[in-house]
Amino acid sequence: MLGLVACQTKPTTTTADVRCAFSADSAYSYIAQQVAFGARVPATEEHAACGDWLHSQLARFGAQVQNQYGTMTNYAGEEQPLRNIVAFFEGSTTNAILLCAHWDSRPWSDEEPLYEDRFTPVIGANDGASGVGVILEILRQLSIRKAQGEFTPSVQIVFFDCEDMGTPTHYTGKERPDTWCLGSQYWAKEYKTQNSKFKIQYGILLDMVGDPSATFPREYFSVNYAGNYVEQLWRTASRLGYGRYFVNQTAYPITDDHYYVNTIANIPCVDIIDYKPQNGTGFAEWWHTQHDDMRNINLQTLQAVGQTVITTICSK
Repeated sequence: MLGLVACQTKPTTTTADVRCAFSADSAYSYIAQQVAFGARVPATEEHAACGDWLHSQLARFGAQVQNQYGTMTNYAGEEQPLRNIVAFFEGSTTNAILLCAHWDSRPWSDEEPLYEDRFTPVIGANDGASGVGVILEILRQLSIRKAQGEFTPSVQIVFFDCEDMGTPTHYTGKERPDTWCLGSQYWAKEYKTQNSKFKIQYGILLDMVGDPSATFPREYFSVNYAGNYVEQLWRTASRLGYGRYFVNQTAYPITDDHYYVNTIANIPCVDIIDYKPQNGTGFAEWWHTQHDDMRNINLQTLQAVGQTVITTICSK
């Protein structure tokens, strides 16, 4: 990771900021409810049940929701079924903002130290459910703003499936390219063929946003494809007093759903992702292990992320 840490500034708020409410407690509850279904491994009962619940929650907050079913070729050359959950919330603007996260969890805990423990699915409280939980809370708040007649942006929400189906470390066959982020690849290809009166102006991807010690650097692909929007988000975070989370550093390129949103759909998309260069994987020490559970979800981190995003998108 390269760059300099931004100086800490005292938080300042404006009238618009005060109106942009966000509840970390509510986001936490949405994360816990996803985790309660169990590991959301694609093509399992737990995955299907959680997907149905997410669909109902999005509809409850006034969004038009649809399931996007499809298949993609996975790491083993097999057809992998997927289910993206796509929702549109119509606000005051013609151009929409894309809010996205992956809702599946990894089938293997392949970062566990003991080999025999690596074949248990990851519960995915942080890696998957945290981003979804924050977006659900943002949508809840947007529905309140709309009902009160306040300025509310139009928002396209996509919960991507099969993000975490990338080649496992125990696989001995020939590795195929692009085995991660299958759902976003599928959605991005379909998006290019659609005609809609709403144009997506830019996107924000949330991934692993609940870690108590989270730091969100300016990820390389985000800066390269969506630099202006990175600047807006990080300036907002600093102004709100969240500079210790949204650090003024540039991270190495990270293959995440935003990469395909940028390169296939041609939508500038920012990845807000916890990155730890001091660890060998670049992520938390419990990443892709059995410890990715509710013990590692922090209210202060959720508040920093959710407040930053909703304040940014609700600014005229």
